[in-house]
Amino acid sequence: MRHSLNIFDIDLICYDFDGVMTDNRALVLEDGTEGVYVNRGDGLAVAAIRKIGIPQVIISTEENPVVTVRAAKLKVPVLQGISDKLTALEDFVKKNGHSLKRVAYIGNDINDLEAMQSVGFPIAPADAHPSILDLAVIVTSARGGEGVVREFLESVLDNGKT
Repeated sequence: MRHSLNIFDIDLICYDFDGVMTDNRALVLEDGTEGVYVNRGDGLAVAAIRKIGIPQVIISTEENPVVTVRAAKLKVPVLQGISDKLTALEDFVKKNGHSLKRVAYIGNDINDLEAMQSVGFPIAPADAHPSILDLAVIVTSARGGEGVVREFLESVLDNGKT
């Protein structure tokens, strides 16, 4: 999808976790331990975004050690167990002096809808819920867990070139 968004338009990037950084599946072992697959390319993209100086945050409905560990490895703050993502995002934005108009929110499902409607740049993976796809200003060709963050970064960096 062609778009005019470039990296210099964004002051904060917010990620949903499951379905964006993962393929939305969880492996549940008999002892109750959960695991997910993540994409190392997304990890490199998160690090590159940090080097550029754009703050990032993960907002997840789930409260899970998997999310905690991944966020720590990525060096990204995480808000977990969030049933109202819009309020959590508004609070985070206000606390950190950002404007919702300059937030990119990458989400995939209906629990992201209200938050995504409030931001300037709603972004979706290819396999997002139809209501999210309809709202998105960028839909990646990557499905959740298949390099969504990497593709997003590369597309906005390409548009930032003069």
